[in-house]
Amino acid sequence: MIDQAQFRERRKSLGAYYTPDGVVQSLVRWAVRHSRDRLLDPACGDGRFLVIHPNSVGVEHDPSASAAVHERAPGSLIHEGDFFTWASKTHERFQCAAGNPPFIRYQRFNGAIRRTALELCARHGASFSGLSSSWAPFIVATAGLLRPGGRMAFVVPAEIGHAPYARPALEYLVSHFDCVQLVAVRHKLFADLSEDCWLLYVDGYGGETDHILLSVVDRFDFMPTPPSRATRIELSAWRRWGCRVRPFLLRKPVREFYRRVADYSRTKRLGDVARVGIGYVTGANGFFHLRPSEAAFARIPRRFLALSVRNAKALSGKNVCKRTIEAWVRRDDPVLLLRIAKGDELPRSVVEYLDSAGGHKAQRTYKCRMRDPWYVVPDVKTPDAFLTYMSSKEPILARNSAACVCTNSIHAVALAGTMSITRLQRVWDTPFTALSCEIEGHALGGGMLKLEPREAARVVLADSETQARQNADIIEEGIWTLRRWRHCAD
Repeated sequence: MIDQAQFRERRKSLGAYYTPDGVVQSLVRWAVRHSRDRLLDPACGDGRFLVIHPNSVGVEHDPSASAAVHERAPGSLIHEGDFFTWASKTHERFQCAAGNPPFIRYQRFNGAIRRTALELCARHGASFSGLSSSWAPFIVATAGLLRPGGRMAFVVPAEIGHAPYARPALEYLVSHFDCVQLVAVRHKLFADLSEDCWLLYVDGYGGETDHILLSVVDRFDFMPTPPSRATRIELSAWRRWGCRVRPFLLRKPVREFYRRVADYSRTKRLGDVARVGIGYVTGANGFFHLRPSEAAFARIPRRFLALSVRNAKALSGKNVCKRTIEAWVRRDDPVLLLRIAKGDELPRSVVEYLDSAGGHKAQRTYKCRMRDPWYVVPDVKTPDAFLTYMSSKEPILARNSAACVCTNSIHAVALAGTMSITRLQRVWDTPFTALSCEIEGHALGGGMLKLEPREAARVVLADSETQARQNADIIEEGIWTLRRWRHCAD
């Protein structure tokens, strides 16, 4: 008998979660059109998709999960092992597929399995980068096992609406299926997951389409077929929005207003007036960041220390100034970066600190082992401003009056044009910029808004206060809508 608690914990570590029964029944009910249809679940887990339709085949990498399937569905056909290896070799073909492919981020979706997956998808005509999460190659590889006219129904992360690696997956689907429909579900399908999930339906393998259908529902209820009410997104429009579906959660008047402002010839984006990048990575923050009391005790000379903004919590306002620094020092915060340049002649006190137990521990970390010498932290910059990477509401743009440096938990903003930091902050602190951050950024778990450097560079800086006043209701609606979708306004 399988230990269910251990099984659930192992499945969680593999990026697999139990799919609610109503979702399972909805997807299988739609995918299976005839009792003779063969159904494939490429990551069958405990077999809950397989038990609904007797003529099913599952693939499962986890041996404990395979054993659980046989308990749940005796006699079911399970191929145990890596799905991508099996898919590369099998001659089996299926009328339909359904399931909940594992969502494993690229940091853990690696090694031989990832190489096999990306090579297989490339042979199908979908080129994924090494930054792709696992679900997208699962979708493409599964499609390649369908018979002509076949269909698939899957649970997918909401990242399909904004992640760069979702583009090759969607490009593949629209060029190989007659119909591609996404169902965006605002309330979480998985209560224990911070990640939002949508549903993907594709039909008519061997065809192609010139649009994507997007249905928006507030919460999931059993649906034997996808919603008939849907926004038709022409591929040309999807590409104009950076191959992102997420903006189409907004009503058409909001999208049209935003596009008018964004496409106006005199409109600037943040990337036009500044360079946005990440800060430095030490590899051992606890060693390289000292409290003022620790630096004094170790007798580290001031020239080897740089004041650093370590995270968004250090930003108490919109200006990192002398008063900010005084507050850090009063609290004895670890805000002093040990900053040594290659070739520096090191005093005895610094040598002793590097040779301490903490130094030996830091030297063994991956980042430090890759550096020569290990204690020289690269990419330490003094930007004009700091921009929060993750925000509960709108991102904060803070002036760097104190000439601090920053870690990679904060964006470093360096002015690159004629716009002053004063004017940039004035434009930044407007409702339109807040809307642009919601559109160009993306939701993260826990109601957070995340702005990657490339997303921050796309943020539109609307310079017309009159225009903003005239369209205040549309701007407010757009902000409210997208904040609800990332559970900030719930």
